[in-house]
Amino acid sequence: MELIGILLLGLWVLSVTVRAVLTDGRCHLPDIRSTAPWTAGNLPSAPYASPRI
Repeated sequence: MELIGILLLGLWVLSVTVRAVLTDGRCHLPDIRSTAPWTAGNLPSAPYASPRI
């Protein structure tokens, strides 16, 4: 009897997980909205290989 309960619980968890992935994970990525230039601390925003002025 306990085995049937464990199997039903596992099946329920699996079905909830599959349902969540199918309803939310359909590759709908949010649009990238960036108005400010990127910054990463002290890193330069231009490559080192570009000519320096």
